[in-house]
Amino acid sequence: MEDISTGSDSDYSSSWISWFLSSKGNEYFCEVDEDFILDRFNLTGLNNEVANYSQALDLITDNLDDDIQDELRSSLDVQARLLYGLIHARWIVTARGLSKMLEKYKRADFGRCPRVLCLQQPLLPVGLTDIPYEKSVKLYCGRCEDLYSPKSSRHGSIDGAYFGTTFPHLLFLVYPTLIPPKSGPVELGRDAAGAGGAAADGGRTRRRLREEQVEVSAAEGGGEGINTASAALKADRYKPRIYGFQVNEIAKLQRWQEAVRDRQVGRLEALEDRTP
Repeated sequence: MEDISTGSDSDYSSSWISWFLSSKGNEYFCEVDEDFILDRFNLTGLNNEVANYSQALDLITDNLDDDIQDELRSSLDVQARLLYGLIHARWIVTARGLSKMLEKYKRADFGRCPRVLCLQQPLLPVGLTDIPYEKSVKLYCGRCEDLYSPKSSRHGSIDGAYFGTTFPHLLFLVYPTLIPPKSGPVELGRDAAGAGGAAADGGRTRRRLREEQVEVSAAEGGGEGINTASAALKADRYKPRIYGFQVNEIAKLQRWQEAVRDRQVGRLEALEDRTP
């Protein structure tokens, strides 16, 4: 629990949200506008998800009484983190929230896809469920459409419900020009940091990607002694949803993709059965 706080008590006096966002491991989060938090309509139902809801909300908005005991303050801190995370999941699917997350996406704050052929495609955080305490956050690549776990253990412990199942696909629907191509260079860097900001020399990039290929293959389950077919079957797959509903065309495409993957898994199983 030593990573819960990296600041002093004086940090609370300025802003709880600022302290939270500056804490190590919370780099995936963006700042939620205070007006959004203070509008109780936006928080409908969260009182059933969070213990000490009113006091946790007061802590987030810096309205908590100063005479709260230290023991209660520690407990409230945990509940405030939960509440802020659930509010954050609702905020990032609004117009303002999407624009803030778009800035982080363009800077590749969530990391880049480890697959060589994805050419450093920026990733997006996603939850596999909207219910807290069930699944940790995953990173979605819009190019290969696969999920990855964060490299950092701090980021890997973030609850996926703090980003929800809707965000990545909604971002691409609102900003269709950001939908990555299935082949060719990634153009996103030019928009993010100006001309040449992320446009690396092609030769150096290809050499670096070739050097990383062995490491990536091992990370994807291609190491010696690993059952590749079993690893493929256990891998989570993100099914794009908008507020719980699958998008029809995407759903049809994914059914075809899953059929192709199942055939490939069958071939892998047959090969591994024949291997002495």
